Amino acid sequence: SANSAQANYVSNLMRGARPTANSQLRKLDQNGDEEIEVDLSGYSVKFEQCQFVRTYDDELAEEEDSDTVLATKRFVIFRLCPDNSCSSCNYGYGEYIVDLDEYLEAAVGYQEELQNDMCEACNECQNQQEDNGDQDGNDNNQRKLQDVDCDSCYDECYKIENMENNGYIDATKFLGCELVYDAQDDNAASYYAGPICASSGSKIKIGIFEDENCYIQDPSKDVDDYLMDGDGYPMKLSHALLKTTYSEDSCVSCLVVEEEDENQDENNDNNDQEEKEPEVLEMCEQLYESAAKCESDGGFDGGIEDYQAYTNQAQQEGAVCEFIDSIKSKSYDEYGEIYVKGANSSVGGGSKTSGGQKFALTFFIMGTIILSVYAAMLHSKLTKSGGASLSDQGGALA
Repeated sequence: SANSAQANYVSNLMRGARPTANSQLRKLDQNGDEEIEVDLSGYSVKFEQCQFVRTYDDELAEEEDSDTVLATKRFVIFRLCPDNSCSSCNYGYGEYIVDLDEYLEAAVGYQEELQNDMCEACNECQNQQEDNGDQDGNDNNQRKLQDVDCDSCYDECYKIENMENNGYIDATKFLGCELVYDAQDDNAASYYAGPICASSGSKIKIGIFEDENCYIQDPSKDVDDYLMDGDGYPMKLSHALLKTTYSEDSCVSCLVVEEEDENQDENNDNNDQEEKEPEVLEMCEQLYESAAKCESDGGFDGGIEDYQAYTNQAQQEGAVCEFIDSIKSKSYDEYGEIYVKGANSSVGGGSKTSGGQKFALTFFIMGTIILSVYAAMLHSKLTKSGGASLSDQGGALA
């Protein structure tokens, strides 16, 4: 199996998929002269799976003190599903794989904004109730809150505001690789906390790692055992916000719904003359630009195949789809170790590889993909070096 090398391969492809400052998903058409937008306004983001992959790492190989050359790469698979069928999402969708860090940056940022908006509106609602505000004020708050009940949101926002006073730390504080235990002497080991894939990839939690890059996980340790406040009192993680990023039934619409304008009736005539383009959620734009893409298999409409600016990713789409399929077919366990199925295995089962086997598997296939990896990296460097001229023309880096 070429899964380990494919992990590095796809990771390299994703490094070249960064938005320029002015891109906003606007690309040149096939003739290179007219701006066309990849329209995500009719889609919703749906979390599919989180997966660790243990694979060869150059930096670890160069470290004399390292006892392994295998680092833990972290990926998230998500889909862009049509808004009218997000729950089933069986056709007309695109499937994507992105670094876990990229996914959490976008998803947590969006959920934090929702949380802050809810609590801000909730506080206004509570203040108006205390001051016996007029009916118009209550109506305005009800529109602003939408599905939030002023009577129930107060308790939730109070818990959020007083989380640390109640002995909890928000799990999203550890989305990077944070030091949680500093060794007091050379004979002790320091420990770090960072995101992990849990429950067969259906959840994202915070785990303990042995190194400052969070490459080497220690599943025998619990992060709660290393958390304390400034006075040395133990604390626990709150996963409430983090859970919103991987909710099984959650579909986040990419269409930004604008608040009703008080002068809407007066502007109806103008709306007939000039129709505004739909605004797309920043989270959707960020994830789409950062991810490696598999769109043909799901029948996604208007994706990378249609635009010259995505030519490199379109050429590599087959490799991306194969890698996504290998992850979904349980080629790796929860800690990113490769499963190798053989004749002596039970039906549907697998046996773990030894360290020597994993090392040999990785290097066996490196020669077959080295030219492809180099080509992808070279393409990324060339497009970045020409990024200024492309941006001036309305283009974006693929």
